Amino acid sequence: MRSLIFLALLGSLHADSTRPAKPNIVLILTDDLGWQDVKCYDVDDPSPMETPNLDALAKKGVKFWQAYSPAPTCAPSRCAIMSGNHPARAQKTHVVGGNPPAPHHLTAHPMMPPWYSGRMPAGEMTLAKALQQGGYTTGHSGKWHMAINHHAFPQPEDQGFDWTRSDRGVTKPAKPNRLSGFSTSRKNDPFRLDENGFPFHQNSHDALTFLREHKADPFFLYYATWLVHTPIHTRSEALYKKYCAKLGVTPDESHAHKWEEKGQKNPWYCAMVEMLDYYVGQLVEELVTTDDPRWPGHKLIENTYIIFTSDNGGMEGHPGEVITDNFPLDRGKISIMEGGTRVPLIITGPGIKAGIESDVMINGLDFYPTVLSLTGTPMPKGKALDGLDLAPLLKGDPTDPSLVKDASGKPRDSMMWHFPNSVALESSIRQGDFKLVRNYTPQGEKLELYQLYKTQDGRTERVDLKEKNNLAEANPVRTKALNSQLTEMLTEMKASYPYLNPNFRHPLPHKENVPKVTGHQLHDNTATFTYDTRGAKVIRANLLYTDNGGHRYEEWYRTPATLTADGTITAVLPKGTTHYLINLIDENNFLVSYPGGFTKDQRDKKYSEYALKTSPQK
Repeated sequence: MRSLIFLALLGSLHADSTRPAKPNIVLILTDDLGWQDVKCYDVDDPSPMETPNLDALAKKGVKFWQAYSPAPTCAPSRCAIMSGNHPARAQKTHVVGGNPPAPHHLTAHPMMPPWYSGRMPAGEMTLAKALQQGGYTTGHSGKWHMAINHHAFPQPEDQGFDWTRSDRGVTKPAKPNRLSGFSTSRKNDPFRLDENGFPFHQNSHDALTFLREHKADPFFLYYATWLVHTPIHTRSEALYKKYCAKLGVTPDESHAHKWEEKGQKNPWYCAMVEMLDYYVGQLVEELVTTDDPRWPGHKLIENTYIIFTSDNGGMEGHPGEVITDNFPLDRGKISIMEGGTRVPLIITGPGIKAGIESDVMINGLDFYPTVLSLTGTPMPKGKALDGLDLAPLLKGDPTDPSLVKDASGKPRDSMMWHFPNSVALESSIRQGDFKLVRNYTPQGEKLELYQLYKTQDGRTERVDLKEKNNLAEANPVRTKALNSQLTEMLTEMKASYPYLNPNFRHPLPHKENVPKVTGHQLHDNTATFTYDTRGAKVIRANLLYTDNGGHRYEEWYRTPATLTADGTITAVLPKGTTHYLINLIDENNFLVSYPGGFTKDQRDKKYSEYALKTSPQK
């Protein structure tokens, strides 16, 4: 008996010694999946959504209860995960971007978001590029949205991916509406039902194709699902009827384009979540059942790390459509309250213990350094990362926060978010059990302080996940300290902040003193502007310019202009500039644009139609 045990141990040691040095990485980034949309994350009322494959995956590794996205919307989170740069540092804080600062409505909004980039820089050293250099084959399947548009430059192949597919599959809108267009078993149906009654999903099929084509290589698969983003509909009639019955709802023709019942009551959305779970399950099953060509006698899953998460919190809804409910978390996508940034996160792989639940704070920014560490890939020269390496945590004790350390060896206790966009206009910092929220208002900063948890002797107890009990006035010392720390972090990242709108129709302090541009000249690519202070000092000026004015994907950039001693502003136009304008920021934080008169929502017009035009560049 002892000899058999000895032989088994020898076999195990031999197996480990022959394990390929480069493990595979599968990063599954879902779209708008909320923290309470996954069954195994139930904390209060049971979720009606069934996610058996994700629940099973959580039992094979570590399920993190306090995981966050880098931003409350998709594009900045995706860029942050792939670049390792915080959205505030990258000046990529919201979707689309690449436009001059402008209010959503010229006179109805007192504040406006700052300029933010439309994309990751083309030369960014992405995680995919780093892995390419380390000998990995890199594949992308699904959504991209790290440019000004889904199809604009740069695309995955420009950012380090050897292989890419982006078909939307079952998320393509049903016609004429979501009460129709259900899948069938017909051979010519592009969404033909499989043997389990689920529609064919090209997005999932593409991910499986990459695995099958490159299983003999060390691979990195970035599977960016289109599910569960709008439009809210399902190709599975069986799932739709299942959730109608389970939720006790009876949709009629009036619900073809809207759903207004509150809570997790939307049968189409519930069906979408279960479909997502099914397709993730297919991918995991492929890894479980496929022999590893690089490791004879073993399956791919044995040398593959899986990271499953979401790009932001759940989208609770929009006018006419209630999608989901992140309760007990407050709000959802497009807000940095807990509902907008807290996400499900499950990590499995070799050396990671199974069935662990962790309260350690994690951020999507951590994936870049963690993947480099897990794969033994060198840090690219000159590359700085805003996340931290989770490998010691994952391979040690996943419940011990002291194992997540910064470059100085200090355990992390703080995270920061910056969302000076949309109607939110806010920043926040989480330190230990407390979270400070800073709101930017015409009257100045409005601060909120919440105690989310109480951690004592290694035990974490829930206190105020709902963020309902604002402690800012009752705890001014902590509030001031956290606000100062938040300022330090934002300053180090050179973050941009919202501005006051001088065209706001109602009174604002100092609005009558807003500066005015009085003249403009362009000579040898140098633009000179004169202005009247009208009682308010101009403290900064920025040139906004584009090199593709009028193009379908017109994109604008920002560069500092020079305030001269003679009271003018000068700016050298970058080579290739087609259109430009100047922004003045005064001491009261009003932004004046010249030319002006445009809004963030240009509808059928482009910003170049309002801007100054250059002569053709040589």
